[in-house]
Amino acid sequence: MDKRFSSFDEFYPFYLGEHRDRRCRILHYVGSALVLLMAGIAVASGKYLLLLSLPVIGYGFAWAGHFGFEKNRPATFQYPFYSLLGDWVMLKDAVTGELDSKLKQLDPHPKR
Repeated sequence: MDKRFSSFDEFYPFYLGEHRDRRCRILHYVGSALVLLMAGIAVASGKYLLLLSLPVIGYGFAWAGHFGFEKNRPATFQYPFYSLLGDWVMLKDAVTGELDSKLKQLDPHPKR
């Protein structure tokens, strides 16, 4: 991951290429859903310290997918903001049915 990206639009295809394994993406979706649930519980209950668990929940599931299935280093380490945004855009693309077509546009033989 030596490349520098000048915009999120430039970064997102790279991000998707790092998430080709469906099991990894599912773990990202589970983590994102649990982050939303925990945030809602924290706000509704007034137990704001629960918000400290959000990075552990979100990144825990995502990193398990990368290390367990993708066998790559999460983009978060080099591109924290773009990677966080990528998590939510990928979830949106999955929910709206746009993800499959975007994955098909990727280079089938990425350079690592």
